[in-house]
Amino acid sequence: MTVWEAIQQRHSVRRYQDRAVEPEKIDRLMEAARLAPSAGNRQEWRFVVVTDADMRQKLAAAANGQRFVGEAPVVIVACSVDDEHLMPCGQLSAPIDVAIALEHIALQATEEGLGTCWIGAFDEAAVKELLGIPDPVRVVELMPVGYPATTAGPKNRLPRDEIVMYEKWTM
Repeated sequence: MTVWEAIQQRHSVRRYQDRAVEPEKIDRLMEAARLAPSAGNRQEWRFVVVTDADMRQKLAAAANGQRFVGEAPVVIVACSVDDEHLMPCGQLSAPIDVAIALEHIALQATEEGLGTCWIGAFDEAAVKELLGIPDPVRVVELMPVGYPATTAGPKNRLPRDEIVMYEKWTM
């Protein structure tokens, strides 16, 4: 599979097969994250990989009751150990860098035949308590991972000419 094919095929998966993800596939997902770029090579991301069924159910409850989070055989809890570093442009680097690493995971998962979903609806304090994540570490996103139980339909995306401008803002 090419990167282009992975980009075209990746979609948010909210139904998973009752099938474990092989450890070597999880290792490749985490290696994809490790190789992601970060601002100033700070590599402030950290990941808690949760496979325990009871803990996944508790994470689903902390994710506003989204049951499919707990039904996925793996939940990756993406964290940042530094939430204060500002890039020269004024943006915090941590959420951007963690997002880049997660998209590396999502694309590698697609190549592995796995599905993922970005989860931003969760109670950070509850997740931190469940997993023993200390302050000042921030939980940025949750990402369930597993074999999709359904196939995706076409992506609903804006046409390119509505989102891309050349040389200057023209909209």
